[in-house]
Amino acid sequence: MAHSAHLTPPHLRVAPSILSADFGNLADAVARVTPGTDWLHVDVMDGHFVPNLTIGPPVVASLRAHSGLFFDTHLMITDPAQYLEPFRDAGSNGCTVHVEVGETGDLIAQMRDLGLRVGLAANPDTPFEALEPFLDQVDLVLCMTVFPGFGGQSFMAEVLPKIARVRAAAIAAGLDLDIEVDGGIDESTVVEVVRSGANVFVAGSAVFNRDDPLVAVDRILAAASAERAGAPS
Repeated sequence: MAHSAHLTPPHLRVAPSILSADFGNLADAVARVTPGTDWLHVDVMDGHFVPNLTIGPPVVASLRAHSGLFFDTHLMITDPAQYLEPFRDAGSNGCTVHVEVGETGDLIAQMRDLGLRVGLAANPDTPFEALEPFLDQVDLVLCMTVFPGFGGQSFMAEVLPKIARVRAAAIAAGLDLDIEVDGGIDESTVVEVVRSGANVFVAGSAVFNRDDPLVAVDRILAAASAERAGAPS
């Protein structure tokens, strides 16, 4: 975790979520958005912590062979401890675990030992206080703006105050922290989350369900950049 007395504004980036991509042509889908981003969001669900079931390390490994992007791997699973090393070995660069599963300190230490970038996620109804003790131990905080499990859900504006509290706490402590949002992010909602202090924007259906996913990425990033610059949105 980097500490700085004079923080520069965190880098704005879109992390397209492969949850909404065509799994029959996953490498092609990723290649289409690659010119617009340096991160790819990989949604891992176990059918237990969340109702849906998605991919495991073999898919990440096969995708790694086709992509040089940073794999931002979101583990929506009940027992992340047993999967962190397999995902690291498959090519994940960072992993994000949910504060709700517990053993958070141990999981953070395990991710550090594995050389992973460390992320901590919270569901929409999980309070800021659950994240607060760990802010100086992680690289990224993911504030879910939908309940995790399925793509295409509507953005929950009631999460915005929590995002603002995370950013305010990070600034107060001099933490160089990425704040990521996931759920219902598009050209309009990204403006609200930038205003609250987020800087990494996971977008699935708003990217891969468009005729030109790369243009969609560019438009979300442009809207975020304009809001930060104070331009009319």
